[in-house]
Amino acid sequence: MRQWRLIYDPPTAGRYNMAIDEAILLAVGAGRTLPTLRLYAWEPPCLSLGYGQKASDVDFARAAALGWDVVRRPTGGRAILHTDELTYSVSLPAGDSIAAGDVVESYRRLSRALVAGLEKLGVSPQADRRAERAGGGGAVCFETPSHYEITVGGRKLIGSAQVRRQEGVLQHGSLPLCGDLGRINEVLVYPDEAARENAKPQVRARAATLEEAVYALTLSRRGGQEINWNTVADAIVEGFAETFEIAFERGELSDAERTEAERLAVDVYGNADYTRRR
Repeated sequence: MRQWRLIYDPPTAGRYNMAIDEAILLAVGAGRTLPTLRLYAWEPPCLSLGYGQKASDVDFARAAALGWDVVRRPTGGRAILHTDELTYSVSLPAGDSIAAGDVVESYRRLSRALVAGLEKLGVSPQADRRAERAGGGGAVCFETPSHYEITVGGRKLIGSAQVRRQEGVLQHGSLPLCGDLGRINEVLVYPDEAARENAKPQVRARAATLEEAVYALTLSRRGGQEINWNTVADAIVEGFAETFEIAFERGELSDAERTEAERLAVDVYGNADYTRRR
């Protein structure tokens, strides 16, 4: 069986979450630790931008007024509002067979584990083999599924992004548990308030929370598992364990990973020049 490390992290600020993911990737890539599945949450709410996304998509003053953080991810894609959700990250060495091939191939493999985990919660998701059109769509990640991202009833349920480096591969993704997915529009730039309000139903129509998915497919609370962070985390872990025959070793960051994460949180992900660099 594969041997992986499993980390359940408490909610923390966006700059630390991104710094921790990168610190784990560096350690895994260097062979200092096992391939790692990390499950975590965010506090306070945080808007994350894709690595190449324009900072001009964001109304930073509105985000600050709401008490929401803004961070730039090391991975690509579009903006995600992280709140009321479970986030997963998988860090693999470059030579791992799950990471073999290109981004689409590894997305396909990892999507199998995510689908298996969701099925344990009473959901019947799909991993759509379709890609967003180059240059199409708006600033919001959950408006359009990419290759093998997870949908239910035609609505996006998990938004994932990946970065591939010489030392390894990091893929992380957001699974909204509940709440109004239209909230993200509160901190994006629109020509006027009417345009902002008109954008919210579009996001709600194209994306779903896990709570909505469970209700839609089971027709009642009694038909599915309780929607809380720990229940969902355990199901995702089971999905990975069964799909890839993984024996998980519950762990935490090493001292070296923690030191590197603290550095990255200050020098990179907490640095306004980095966040607004595009």
